[in-house]
Amino acid sequence: MSDIEAMHHHRHRGTTDGAETPSMHESDLPPTAGTTSGREAGSRGRDQVSLRVVGGLLVLLRLGPVLILGILVLVMSNLSPVFATTQNLGNVLSQTAVIAILAIGQLMVILTRGIDLSVGSTLALSAVVGATVFGSTDGGALTVLAMLGTGTAVGAVNGLVLVYGRLPHPFIITLATLSVARGLALGISGGQPIRGMPDIVGTIGGDTATWLADWLPNSTFLVIGVAVVTTVFLTRIVWGRWIYAVGGNPDGARRLGIPRNWVIISVYVFSGLLAGVAAVVTSGRLNAGSPTFGDLAELDAIAAVVIGGASFLGGRGHVGHVLVGAFMIGVIRNGMNLLNIEAYLQLIVIGVVIVIAVESDVLRGRLASRFRVLKAAAA
Repeated sequence: MSDIEAMHHHRHRGTTDGAETPSMHESDLPPTAGTTSGREAGSRGRDQVSLRVVGGLLVLLRLGPVLILGILVLVMSNLSPVFATTQNLGNVLSQTAVIAILAIGQLMVILTRGIDLSVGSTLALSAVVGATVFGSTDGGALTVLAMLGTGTAVGAVNGLVLVYGRLPHPFIITLATLSVARGLALGISGGQPIRGMPDIVGTIGGDTATWLADWLPNSTFLVIGVAVVTTVFLTRIVWGRWIYAVGGNPDGARRLGIPRNWVIISVYVFSGLLAGVAAVVTSGRLNAGSPTFGDLAELDAIAAVVIGGASFLGGRGHVGHVLVGAFMIGVIRNGMNLLNIEAYLQLIVIGVVIVIAVESDVLRGRLASRFRVLKAAAA
């Protein structure tokens, strides 16, 4: 064999036997199992980190109202030496009691995708009716029952007209009863406060728990009682689960046979009842029933619910968070009064806090969706 033939034979063997493949580069080779698993492990690691970050942000947003309240208390304590005293704490608790009670009722309505604009006027009408009954009968128990009954009646009107009148939104009927209740309060009282309330009302709304602490108002225990009862209703009783179902998924609730109409009526009745309870507290503090009581109180109640993280889309909200929102409003107002800040600035500050709370809720919703996606990918 010649040298040329030998070279040709050698080149041919290298190509066919695969001993030499000078034209093939390592990048042209298919990925090995080790490379693929490494990439998958890296992707899983990044997903785990993202999951932890998003989860941590969600926790911070859920604790947001509590953290903001803590910061407010610290700031106000440093700015005013009076703020942190027990006497002033009693003032804050007393001033916050009415907002907290109304806000708990408002929460029940908002959980069903509704709203109750009439609670402030209902409070005023209940107080005037109670003062009128007391002036005529001198009966303490009858006065309290008149207040609670008036609030319940207005709530029942709201719920029944909304459901059986087939109104498109509760804004309409509650705006109407806001006007009607305030007008009735003015008409019954002649536009003037009616002085005098029974001892039981004064004890509930105006006295302090001297047996425990002379600065602690009795209304604080009433707020705690209302909060505990409402929480039990929402978490331990079927009615509470129905409320969350009606607000969270109306179509699903209808398919499950939940009595949607009666659930909606019940939350407005409950909101009206708590407006009557708030009237007892307000009348006890001021020893009177006045048609001006509760002016714009509905806005404070709604603000407390929103700051507490409840959703206007229904199905999400907690009584404890509502109490934090109510106490935050009370702290802002009390602290700014101690600092002699103008009333209009207080309204601006509360408005800014509401906007921040709503934006936090929007961000929390997006992060929750992202968290679910990451958790599914990491599973």
